[in-house]
Amino acid sequence: MISPKLFIDTLVAHGVEFYAGVPDSLLKNVCAYITDNLDERHHIIAANEGGAVALAAGYHLATGKVGCVYMQNSGEGNAVNPLASLVDGDVYNIPLLLVIGWRGRPGVHDEPQHVKQGKVTTGLLNVMGINYDVLSKEESTAVKQIDKAVAALRRNEVYALVVEKDTFDGYTLQSNVSDTYSMSREEAIRTVAASIPADAVIVSTTGMISRELFEYRTAMGQNHERDFLTVGSMGHASQIALGIALAQPNRRVYCFDGDGASIMHMGNMAIVGSKAPGNLIHIVFNNGAHDSVGGQPTVGYEIDLVGVARAVRYRNATTVTDKAGLEKALADLDCGPALLEVRVKKGNRKDLGRPTSTPKQNKEALMAFLQK
Repeated sequence: MISPKLFIDTLVAHGVEFYAGVPDSLLKNVCAYITDNLDERHHIIAANEGGAVALAAGYHLATGKVGCVYMQNSGEGNAVNPLASLVDGDVYNIPLLLVIGWRGRPGVHDEPQHVKQGKVTTGLLNVMGINYDVLSKEESTAVKQIDKAVAALRRNEVYALVVEKDTFDGYTLQSNVSDTYSMSREEAIRTVAASIPADAVIVSTTGMISRELFEYRTAMGQNHERDFLTVGSMGHASQIALGIALAQPNRRVYCFDGDGASIMHMGNMAIVGSKAPGNLIHIVFNNGAHDSVGGQPTVGYEIDLVGVARAVRYRNATTVTDKAGLEKALADLDCGPALLEVRVKKGNRKDLGRPTSTPKQNKEALMAFLQK
């Protein structure tokens, strides 16, 4: 395996000094090393992968130097637009290094939301005319691949290094988000789920939130027909919830969102506000971190989500920081759209399981429930 320090030091020695992206579980060790060792002028955890490409383009315009954008392969979808219409050789011809975690690689077992993306990861690069290497797990070979990538960058090309599972050696993030708040996310999810009406539905975002909601139902001996577990499509849970809420205005719909997910496509909140569904409750469990991919920080603790919600015309918006405040806020919930920001501490149970039903089974059960 490759040392994260060697990988980044080699790139920096070649003049690749600026990094932006969205953390990925396959890249978590190298992302953690970047977070700990580069200052805020040279490393930005972006809202989404397309934004990271644009950040690197701006850096190049200002300095003439090449930036590196890291992402999970699911982020290719967010990045296609600026890759094709901004940095491409037929447009502004801006060099860029991509480092892409290859979830769902064919032949390697992975979660269902990664299967399709794994199949098309290199195909998307081919379609966009982006040359790439699958990064070797042998350091001397990897250094030669970096040399090859740098040569392409000097020709003003975009070049990608695609990263398989277990490519990088371990590295533990040192600059962790502090535990400012007492309540865990799982405790908050259980508190909210226990309070909702029997005919209400929940749309939960990708990552730990859906896993913790699934485990709550199992622990309570309940089935899962009232929950849509958005295991992929990060940042889009609120729009799925909005679609349901508008189609069934007499049913209360809850969106269980995360800080990283809500920030990734924050414009979705403006659409919720503009449509003003009285039956939609948007709950953001904010732990200031991308918890499921290594704990890299978000700007969740630094921004005013309640202020954003009010600005885009949510009828109600409030923040709670402990269980007593959460229980009171839930009791006071009236008409929507309402935003409830629940500030929680980082982390999750080490033995946290995954949904045992398939996405298709989850969809079919929810649709049957919605027709009752």
